[in-house]
Amino acid sequence: MAAYQTTTRTHRLSNGLTIVGEPMAEKQAAAWNFLIPAGSATEPAQRAGITGVLEGVSYRGAGGRNARELSEAFDDLGVDRGGAADVEYSTYGGATLGDYLPPVMELYADILLRPQLLRDDFPAEEWQAQVALALQSLESLEDVPARKMFEQLRLAYFPGAHGHSPLGTEAGLKAITLADLQADHQARYKPEGAILAVAGGIDFDAIVAQVETLFAGWSGAAPSPGEPVAVETPIYQHITQETNQQHIGVAWAGVPSTSEFNYDYRIAMSILSGSMGARLFTEVREKRGLVYSVSASPSTYRGCGYNMAYAGTTPERSQETLDVLLAELVRIADGVTQEEVERAKIGMLSRLVMQDESSRARAAGIARDQFMLGRVRSLDEVTEGINRVSVDSIQNFYQAHPPRDFSVVTLGPADLKMPEAV
Repeated sequence: MAAYQTTTRTHRLSNGLTIVGEPMAEKQAAAWNFLIPAGSATEPAQRAGITGVLEGVSYRGAGGRNARELSEAFDDLGVDRGGAADVEYSTYGGATLGDYLPPVMELYADILLRPQLLRDDFPAEEWQAQVALALQSLESLEDVPARKMFEQLRLAYFPGAHGHSPLGTEAGLKAITLADLQADHQARYKPEGAILAVAGGIDFDAIVAQVETLFAGWSGAAPSPGEPVAVETPIYQHITQETNQQHIGVAWAGVPSTSEFNYDYRIAMSILSGSMGARLFTEVREKRGLVYSVSASPSTYRGCGYNMAYAGTTPERSQETLDVLLAELVRIADGVTQEEVERAKIGMLSRLVMQDESSRARAAGIARDQFMLGRVRSLDEVTEGINRVSVDSIQNFYQAHPPRDFSVVTLGPADLKMPEAV
């Protein structure tokens, strides 16, 4: 694969806000991603869900604009925007033509520093509507049993702050007041550790100069979880629910993004569940016909890697499905083939190329790199890391990190038993 020519630039403001950018001369579009280290892991315990409400209500007016005027300002600039509240951070991102980036940055300075919610006369219907939407999202779990199961699996596997779902709780959401939102914004929306990632048709020096001016009065640091990510394993929990399907979730340890085995780990997980030719699909679904859906994926928090696997089946075949699923998760440590490695590498490199084609995907990627690693990996570095993976290096990874101590949550009519072999 040809070498990439993209160069990443980094600038840290005196208040702690880090700007990372990848100018792409051939792109007309520009994308950005503000990553604010205010996630559900650090939200007030009695206001579970306030992180998501705060992210949403920040768009309901900012600076001198009300909600409608702010929305029209985005439309006038052709902004395709989005954002989300996560466990470790909240994001505010989007894309538009590069020429419009300066006025867009002005809007985001208002959203992050001067949202209308900080005004005592902020209309009650605005923030209450956002709370109502959050409650609807939480209630929707009852209509999607697999999501409900995963929420419980994360809560069980992460007994500390990282088990707090961005969806929150009914009690927490209903307890939120405007004063709570104002206090939470003032406490957690701080520049120390915050990241602005930009990619595409950008002038990096001009962005730095503008952001230095726009965010000059911003100061302080947000609270951190204050402890290493804690996990509870092995466990088994069952949620009894009269459904036509049985939902099975499995969590077990991976490695963090900083690990020397990071690329071996990612390739191994792709061999396990990266395509319709991957092991779980082939062994659990195609050969045995046990499931209608099966998958596994790696995830990371700062300093912690973990995996989540899923299988959806019938109650009658659920015990066999659990047994076979766990056996496959263990069996991959016995070795992989050269063909499997090459197929997984091609898949990962293809996704890397597609990310490079999208300035928005790249902005999100470099923001996450900066947050997780404290630096941004170049596309050349990632390509080289993938290409170095071999059958032997994956075997070395599994010798150092054997798959074991699985935590399992099931949802459905059947209460299952953990196989003694795992």
